[in-house]
Amino acid sequence: MKLYLASGNAHKVAEMNTLAQASGLDVEIVSAKAAGGMPPVVEDAGTFIGNARKKALALRSVLPADAWVLADDSGLCVDALQGAPGVESAYYAGPQGDGAANLRKLVDVMRDVPPERRGAHFVCVLLLAGPEGAEAVFEGRCDGVLGETPRGGTGFGYDPLFVPAGHQRTFAELGDEVKNELSHRGRAWASLAEWLRTRMN
Repeated sequence: MKLYLASGNAHKVAEMNTLAQASGLDVEIVSAKAAGGMPPVVEDAGTFIGNARKKALALRSVLPADAWVLADDSGLCVDALQGAPGVESAYYAGPQGDGAANLRKLVDVMRDVPPERRGAHFVCVLLLAGPEGAEAVFEGRCDGVLGETPRGGTGFGYDPLFVPAGHQRTFAELGDEVKNELSHRGRAWASLAEWLRTRMN
């Protein structure tokens, strides 16, 4: 089965394909680039599900009628910031969507926040959109805390600052295999994979 990923983010395409392979399903995640590129989407729905739906429908509009699209909307919700950056995680430092700038801004904003108030969690919503309006939604969450300085050389986005619950190292230090078992996206994918498994057998 082929799923077109409603994203131009090469990291997400690679991560999704790794998750798909690990699930043992005959699923291929294809970048929106294979369909000529991701159509412009204004992510203004105000919710992860709403933004995911907008992205999925935008890509479906340029694909054959029988195509299936997978959209991801995810973000980091920080307790001390009343849930921010949340749905604005990709654009926290501005509309250019610069991941390094987003990370720098979060480090700066959290600079004087004590350890006991550095709780945070990642949220991921995966939305499948198929023929004739078919839709399925899957959500994953990973709780943890924010370190004081970025650490680690793998991952992307806020990974170098986020330490998942029960661990001492950041997502960027734990490596992709461990991260995919713990992460919000990995947990959302596990639910999606189970849904697909019941329909592919």
